Amino acid sequence: MAAAIELRGDFSSDELRRLARSSRDAKQVRRLLALAAIRDGGSRTEAARIGGVGLQIVRDWVLRFNAEGPEGLIDRKAPGKAPTLNAEQRAALARAVEDGPEPWRDGVVRWRLIDLVQWLWEEFAVSVSETTVGRELRALGFRKLSARPRHYAQDPEAMEAFKNVWPAPSAS
Repeated sequence: MAAAIELRGDFSSDELRRLARSSRDAKQVRRLLALAAIRDGGSRTEAARIGGVGLQIVRDWVLRFNAEGPEGLIDRKAPGKAPTLNAEQRAALARAVEDGPEPWRDGVVRWRLIDLVQWLWEEFAVSVSETTVGRELRALGFRKLSARPRHYAQDPEAMEAFKNVWPAPSAS
């Protein structure tokens, strides 16, 4: 069995417990208390029990603590997946939506998400889903708007004649 990795020596168990009391991050508190138990001479198994984890996780905590100190025990935000569209492609998408389609060139009279997916493929050879395009458009500040439906044979004069016109109330 390999020897356990030593904790860095610039923090005593009392200092680790004091840091745990002042921390607002519950996971960091748990990790600091487990490391304080190791500093007091406890076994790694005991530290794993205190932390509610396995021995490998305790080893990872020791490595992070040795490298970065107490701040190394705070979870960082995961980087996540890289964006599908770069800044230039997003700007071109925004311009295309602002300018609207050209029926003679684009073959449509208004943009739908599926049309924009096709346009992105033709312009940049980027394959994205309709959901991704919708998400990008919302992030760019666009919202789905549709005009109120209007029947083609609607007669404005007949609509005015249909409205009830009441006399103004008298001041009596």
